[in-house]
Amino acid sequence: MSRHSTLKNVIPSRYPGQPALVFGSRAWETYGMGLDPGAIRAAARLLREARCAWALTGAGVSTPSGIPDFRGPQGLWRMHDPEEVSSIEGFRRNPRAFYSFWTWRFQKMAEAQPNVVHKLLAALEEKGILQGVITQNIDGLHQRAGSRRVLEVHGHLRSGTCLSCGKTYPIEWVMEKAEQEGVAQCLCGGLVKPDVVLFGETLTPAFEEAQRELAKADLLFVLGTSLTVWPVAGLVPFAVSRGASLIIANAEPTPYDSYSDVLLQGDLVLMSELLAKALEVDVA
Repeated sequence: MSRHSTLKNVIPSRYPGQPALVFGSRAWETYGMGLDPGAIRAAARLLREARCAWALTGAGVSTPSGIPDFRGPQGLWRMHDPEEVSSIEGFRRNPRAFYSFWTWRFQKMAEAQPNVVHKLLAALEEKGILQGVITQNIDGLHQRAGSRRVLEVHGHLRSGTCLSCGKTYPIEWVMEKAEQEGVAQCLCGGLVKPDVVLFGETLTPAFEEAQRELAKADLLFVLGTSLTVWPVAGLVPFAVSRGASLIIANAEPTPYDSYSDVLLQGDLVLMSELLAKALEVDVA
């Protein structure tokens, strides 16, 4: 059995004898959808009252910083086959194609600046409202915004590792080699891969740490993710089934919208500005 298989459980209702969908419908009727003032106030109240709140973020958090997402209307995977340019098999088969596709995109991530969404989460952690951020992003923008506790379940762009001998190199060395030679090759002759999780690879140890933290959480604040990629998407039912309240903020619908206590569907920058005002935190 996969070590992640236990996450795929059915979310129980919080009301005995009633199906879970009843709760989702009640949340919509009570707080509404979109970014209306009632929904913002409800989200702010849940965040203020939480004793152990975590954020879970995806690519949509970084799109306002100029980094394309993957599954949105203009997402990368609508135009490119991820199995060819973002899987471990594809990397081993044709590392030059991988680096040709990703080198300038990695550089774009390195040059990007945190936006108001990153700043909101950092401010909420500073104020003691959030325990930290669980992120699928590899761009490091949460840390640059000031977040101190960031669990990077899909890895990061600070280094690369040789697939043959395990030697680690700074990402600057990896990118320079890729630009000059078309591929980053270790001194031993092996391929050097950036320390990001590709399709077909096991998630980083940060994923198991995220599970441990969410087992204790009383609120999960999801932002900018389609919640369609497992096992990370499974963190939502994992947390909710253990009693955590759920806020989902995303531009597009997700499979777990009906289970949310508050659903904020719309522009994340506007949402962050409104929520920062409601919570009296500075995101300038």
